[in-house]
Amino acid sequence: MVSIKTVAVLGGSGNLGPSIIHELLASGFSVTGVTRAASTNSTPKFPDTLPVKSVDYASFDELKDAFAGQDAVVSVVGTLGVAGQRVAIDAAVAAGVKRFIPSEFGINTRKVRGTSIGKILAGKIGVVDYLEEVAKGNGEFTWTGLSTGLFFDWGLDRGGLGTVNLKDKTATVIDSGNEKFQASTLAQIGKAVVGILQHPDETANKYLSSASFNLSQNELIALVEELTGSKFPVTHVKSEDLQKAGDEKLAAGDFRAFVDFLRAHNSADGAGNQLTEKESANGLIGLPYEDLKAAVESWLKREGAL
Repeated sequence: MVSIKTVAVLGGSGNLGPSIIHELLASGFSVTGVTRAASTNSTPKFPDTLPVKSVDYASFDELKDAFAGQDAVVSVVGTLGVAGQRVAIDAAVAAGVKRFIPSEFGINTRKVRGTSIGKILAGKIGVVDYLEEVAKGNGEFTWTGLSTGLFFDWGLDRGGLGTVNLKDKTATVIDSGNEKFQASTLAQIGKAVVGILQHPDETANKYLSSASFNLSQNELIALVEELTGSKFPVTHVKSEDLQKAGDEKLAAGDFRAFVDFLRAHNSADGAGNQLTEKESANGLIGLPYEDLKAAVESWLKREGAL
């Protein structure tokens, strides 16, 4: 039976890393931060007592040294560093790391190969392909991919998930607004990583999906209206128009197309991207679902709307 006790978090000073580090430490893992030497993002989000190693992400030797003595590597590198994870994977194998969790955490990239949004996510798709290949030839090395859907509280804090405008008390809905989609809070993502590492045998060499909850745009709006006692007039947008706008941006080399594609991917009528019980790994990794209303209420309080 595999035992994982020491964990290196690669690129953990961004939006998601601190939540993952917090949950790992709270669950008793020994954690080391591994950051990019040339990064302008300092490490104030890390706990003062957390050991941090600064390395060149392109250096096999520096990464190998940083991963020495680590049972697992959790990668939360940003978009620009995704493709470079191949060097980190090779270094992890050489350092004797038992588990590598790549920087996935959003939509399920195993399902979007060949689509418009899949073109933007080609780096992530290629990394998981590479992990599958490497694991076949290295019996002690394993990997786990994790899809968590939208970053729920992060997305609310940065614009109401594109659905609710608290300032103007208006809402924007794609198609009917009834399509459910997968979402997770940042803390829940951290707990999901913990669950994977606490169940190493059950999660080895698998691509998993977890969530805090499934919700639709209309459910979100209804909760905001209920909790605030205000009515939010709705403007409707067609998913086909979002797809067209995204295609035009992508053709021009504008990768902001991802936002258009993501909105359509999640909320277009018939998109089918809610997390079903059959697909959900919540039970496998001991992860309870969260309360949607409580999460929305917490956001409204942070915004001073309650």
